[in-house]
Amino acid sequence: MKFKYLLAASVVSTASAMVAAPAAAQSTGSVDFDDSVIIVSGARTTGVGGVDMPNTPKAKQVLGEEIIRRQRPGQTVNDIVNLVPGVSFQNNDPWGSSGGSFTIRGFDDSRISQTLDGLPLNDSGNYALYTNQQVDPEVLESISVNLGMTDVDSPTASAVGGTINIRTREPADDFGVTMTLTAGDIFAEGNNANYDRSRLYGRGFVMIDTGDITGMGTKAFASASFTRYNNPFNNYGVVEKQQYNGRIWQDIGDNGDFVAIAGHYNQNRNNFFGSVPLRVDPDFEPGSGFTNRFPATKEERFYEINYPCTVEGPTPGTAGSDNNCGAEFDRRFNPSNTGNIRGSSRFTLSDGLILTVDPSYQYVKANGGGDEELLEGTRDVGGVDMTGFIGGRYYFGRDLNGDGDTLDEVTGHDPSQTRTRRFGVIANLAYEINDDHRVRLSYTYDDANHRQTGQTSVALANGEIADVFPINNPLATADGFVLNKRDRQSYATLHKVAGEYRGRFFDDFTAVLGLSVPFYKRDLNQFCYTTSASGFLDCVGGVSAAYEAANPYVTDPNTGEVISGSAPPQSREYNYDKLLPNVGFTYEFGDASFFGNYGKGLSVPGTDELYDSIYFPDVESARPVAETTDSFDLGLRFQNGDLQAQLVGWYTRYNNRRATAYDPILDETITRNLGVVDKYGIDASVAYSPTPNTLLYVFGSLNESEIRDNVQLDAGEFAQTAGKRESGAPTFTVGARGQYNFGPAELGVQVKHTGKRYVNDENLPRDPQGFVGESVGFPATVDSYTLVDIDLRVRLGEYFNGRDAAVQFNITNLFDELYVGGFGGGLTSGDLPFVQMGPPRAASVSLILGY
Repeated sequence: MKFKYLLAASVVSTASAMVAAPAAAQSTGSVDFDDSVIIVSGARTTGVGGVDMPNTPKAKQVLGEEIIRRQRPGQTVNDIVNLVPGVSFQNNDPWGSSGGSFTIRGFDDSRISQTLDGLPLNDSGNYALYTNQQVDPEVLESISVNLGMTDVDSPTASAVGGTINIRTREPADDFGVTMTLTAGDIFAEGNNANYDRSRLYGRGFVMIDTGDITGMGTKAFASASFTRYNNPFNNYGVVEKQQYNGRIWQDIGDNGDFVAIAGHYNQNRNNFFGSVPLRVDPDFEPGSGFTNRFPATKEERFYEINYPCTVEGPTPGTAGSDNNCGAEFDRRFNPSNTGNIRGSSRFTLSDGLILTVDPSYQYVKANGGGDEELLEGTRDVGGVDMTGFIGGRYYFGRDLNGDGDTLDEVTGHDPSQTRTRRFGVIANLAYEINDDHRVRLSYTYDDANHRQTGQTSVALANGEIADVFPINNPLATADGFVLNKRDRQSYATLHKVAGEYRGRFFDDFTAVLGLSVPFYKRDLNQFCYTTSASGFLDCVGGVSAAYEAANPYVTDPNTGEVISGSAPPQSREYNYDKLLPNVGFTYEFGDASFFGNYGKGLSVPGTDELYDSIYFPDVESARPVAETTDSFDLGLRFQNGDLQAQLVGWYTRYNNRRATAYDPILDETITRNLGVVDKYGIDASVAYSPTPNTLLYVFGSLNESEIRDNVQLDAGEFAQTAGKRESGAPTFTVGARGQYNFGPAELGVQVKHTGKRYVNDENLPRDPQGFVGESVGFPATVDSYTLVDIDLRVRLGEYFNGRDAAVQFNITNLFDELYVGGFGGGLTSGDLPFVQMGPPRAASVSLILGY
């Protein structure tokens, strides 16, 4: 088999094998279209040490196998792309299966399209990315990043911040088996200071390649992995992850045509942890509760929660209460079952006429949330006893704990449940007019059936949840309906047509003219009563005359302002479309090129914001508007066999900038509209191989942003945001990687420094919150931090009868830096953001075997 997929060879590469260069686009059509033009120009190289900067009008960067394989096995791909300029990723743990957050050029992950072989991975409702659910890195060929731009056939509704395109490897031509076994632990100051709990990390991976089983290019691979470890910070919580991947490939002729089908299934079971309030008041204890604070020392990163505990048992005739056993944020589960099937194909219909078709289907079952008090009684609504989710509380009207009465407040769980079924296809028809001119037409279809509910279940005696998916056996009220804290059905549909022309003139100038027209439809069905513009709900099992009589919905016919009451259950349809030009050029001179690009972007409002608008009458002024961007890149690029370098200046004008931040206490996302925002900066990177055994790679970014106006809070009240920077994104980043081959051993060292980040959009110190006894505020920014990682790979073939074998050591956060991890920022200086603690130092050893 091609064992290079796990044991990539020397760091140097040459310009001879042009076709083998990593693909920098997302769909088969975009890959084929890009490759054909670049290879004709003769300007393509295979990169240097796994770093490739394709010679295109867009600012792109590709990370290949040689860098991917040297990161910790099992690590999320989003941590790997932290080696790309403009990207800032904060992992929630050292191992990669607990999530994280990141920005590209200051755009948060909901504004960044992430695709796997063209299949969109962003949530179809809120466009969030779940970095703990990414594909195993061992089955990848490359990861490419478009900084600020996207391909014309992109299937996403929100990609104004760029794209991350993940490409799966082609099955090997020869039979082979590859195995990876990894063990690791936390080696951090203060670990186990307060209690004795193992932090051991374990992962196993196996992949089988069939080779060519027919002699006609029919080949396949299948892989499986299992990961398990305790969370790194407290005395509770286990992460378990199992994943399966496979791909079947059939060559058609010898001109590059093929048909392939790939499959992926991922199952995660983990808890939330490490999210703490961003306060430093010494009167508070470190921990994850609302009245806790961020750790002041490395020892304080490790904290205890109320575990084990016992919920209050039932007593007949006595009004029992919830004693908060299991109520901690850290005891909330975040389970997910995700799977997809991806097709890709290329057909030469005639000389110069190529059709590519990439169909896909994906399924998601996931939730997040935790402990809640369930009431056995009813709620008096206008003199009528009612059951349901009313005023933020759960009323069942029946005995839940079996003590024979309906007096109790019972400990239960109420996670926010999501189920998605999503179909898509990307089709491209490309025609090569001649060697220098090429055109294509594309059609993109994406259809997501998005069901969001909030079923409940009674907790076990120890505060645990009986089934991490209460939807499997939900609680019903005395009136016979399943009680939900939310109940809605959404259909998100995209039809997109696009055209692109690429022409080469005078042997050194290439022009790209692209235009796409997306048509987005959002079909919303709200089955609950909307009680506020912030999206609060009352769910009483459908339409209720008694509820409406007690909460009459009255609006001003002239202004649309809600005077009183709750908006009834209803359906609405929202449509968005826009012409999106995308034009660019490259001008080559010797080994260098000058390039530029302009693209218009569109980000359609997510489902949370759209459902919030249902509180108002269906008038134009109440309909959320889409974000739009105008983005410009201008840069210089240098490429030869030993050196690649890129310097890019960029500017983005952002209209109707909607910023979001997750509130873990309310279990909801808060949205704020910042209006017009100017974003600009510089991205730079250099990859150099001075000898066949040496790689030096340096990269960095400067990021600036300016909010143009003050943001209105209430009538006559404004946040002082005019002229200020956006919060949550670093002001600059700089990093480097050095790698040297000592023969049987290869040593790599990489460093990433992340600059300060503003806590709120007013760029002011955070005000102390006296209502919780807080007397000390927080500075306007969180401190910068520096992470150093080491990897060492030693080949062991001579000890395994000449078979391919290696042992790999990885150490992350070598100097055990205490730092603030990911956070979304806030609007005003009074906001209290919750932030992730940065992962402590961790080390692992992996044994890699190939047969």
